[in-house]
This record gives sequence, structure tokens and C-alpha cells, in this order.
Amino acid sequence: MNQQLGQPVRVGRQQQNTDEYDDGAFIFRPATKDKAKARVAVQGVSGSGKTWTGLSIAHGLAEGQRFAVIDTERGAASLYVGINGIQFDVLQMHRYDPRDLVKALAAAAQAGYPAVKIDSLSHFWKGTDGTLEQVDKAKSRYGGNSFAGWKEGTPMQNDMIDALLSYPGHVVVTMRSHTEWVLQENERGKKEPVAMGMRAEQRKGVEYEFGLVCSMDINNTLTVVKSRCPALHKKVIKEPNGAIDIAKPLLDWLNDGAETVDTSAWIDAATGDDATPDSLLALYREVESHGALATPFLHPKTGQPTSLGAFIKERGTALKNAA
Repeated sequence: MNQQLGQPVRVGRQQQNTDEYDDGAFIFRPATKDKAKARVAVQGVSGSGKTWTGLSIAHGLAEGQRFAVIDTERGAASLYVGINGIQFDVLQMHRYDPRDLVKALAAAAQAGYPAVKIDSLSHFWKGTDGTLEQVDKAKSRYGGNSFAGWKEGTPMQNDMIDALLSYPGHVVVTMRSHTEWVLQENERGKKEPVAMGMRAEQRKGVEYEFGLVCSMDINNTLTVVKSRCPALHKKVIKEPNGAIDIAKPLLDWLNDGAETVDTSAWIDAATGDDATPDSLLALYREVESHGALATPFLHPKTGQPTSLGAFIKERGTALKNAA
């Protein structure tokens, strides 16, 4: 279902004055605790139960509403439809260009899904057309130069992570772990091989981007590796019910704060017929102050994925030049 992206087109640099957007003042404001959206990563070895656990967490975060699943696991998530009342809409992906994930997130945001689950994020790193393949393709165009390859691949990866973190709803991702077999003593005192989850199959350090990181082992035991939510700190849960054991305490903590700005209000202001260069610059500063410039967004004219900040800047500059 995903569309292949065309080759990038090189165009001459337009002489536009964008300093007013790029060179905003650094302003400190009083810190407040606002309501926030969950950013959850569940990693584990094959067979550890991360698909089901991630689905039940997303179901709990969506509070009974239908949520979106971006599926790279050949329909694995759909096997669980209806269990414990879980209902969702699915987008099957067969190629894993990180730019396609940005587009899928923008479409999910436009549809208003309260939560989106990516199963799994690992494919967008090392699957067909994933970041690593994008780097190899770029290297081949520059005589095998690794630096040139990563010069193209790194922005794609960074834009994908920015879109995940800026999605205007809850985000749950699963990631495969590098598997290592170790000998452990069982209850009978004999050594037996046990599969242990190691580092997630994604860019090194990607787990630091998420507010909650959980690791699952082959016995379906979940261990909280990182949590900003005090109630989940260092929790170890055997056969977890994601909606109750994870989503509920996480939501209680996330919702304990002031109301946040609805991104639809920003989008209406950015696309409104009454927008002016000055109003768009002020809107850009407001969105910037909330750390939401990277919010995934489908361009209203082209239908292509962009970010809210990029669109505001583009339209504000165009209106100023036209004036």
C-alpha cells in the first residue's frame, strides 16, 4: 500500500529571506507540567510477546478508541483483532524507506488517530529500503564513500524519529533485539541455553528518545528499562496486560498537568485564508516554543509529507515575497 518515493530533484537555491524564522530569540519561560502523549518502546527477542503487549498498551492509551497500526510483520498484529476488545486500523508496509514512515504518520495524524503503533521500527533501520540500504545506495553513487552515504541517510533517519516524537497522539513502537544465547542454570540445577535480548535493532541510542522503554524475554516477562513515570520505574511484570499494567499508570501520570494546545488549532491557523506573514511568523514561534515544529503533516496542496514548522515557514515566506 505504501508508495515508492521518486528520486530527489536538485533545484537552484532560491534567494529567500528566512532569517526571521531561523534566527529567533532564545527566551526562557517558567516551567510548567503539561499533559503529554506517551512515547513507548517495547523491545525483545522473537517470541517474547512484544507485538501483543504493544497492541494492548496502545489499546489502553487510546482509551477504547480505534487506533492505527503500521505493520511490517506481515499481518502479525491483525491476528489479535477483537481480543479483549482491541480494534484498530492497519496499514501494511512491504518496503521500509524511513520517508514512507513519515508519510504514514502524517496520514495517521490527519485521520485523527489517538494512538499509533509501529510493529516494528527495526524494519525501517535494516529492512528493504530502510536507512542502512539508503546509505548503501548513496555510497554507490559516490564511489563507495561511507561519509557521503551517511550524509544522505542520517537526515532521513533523524526526520523519521522527529516525526515519531512529534506525532499529536500516543506512539508505541516495537523493536527486535539482537539475540544472544547464554547458558543458565535451571530449577533442576542443570545448564540450559536461554535466549537473551540484547541491543535493539535500530540506530544505536534510539531508546533514549522514548519516555518509556521496556524489554521482554522469551518467558514473556517485561522489564522496564527506562521510565520517566515514577509508578513504572524498574517494574518487572510477568505476562503483562499492557492496558492495565502499563497504559493505565502511564496515562494517570501523563494527564496530571495543564491542558496542551490542540495541534488542529495550529493547522487551521497555518492554512487559513486570513493568514499573513506576521501571523505565520508568530504562529511559528508559538509552535517552536512547544517543541512541535516537527509535527508530521500532509501538505494541503501536494499531499506529500512535510512538517508543520516547514509548512508554516514555506507559506509565510511565500506570502511575504508575494507582497
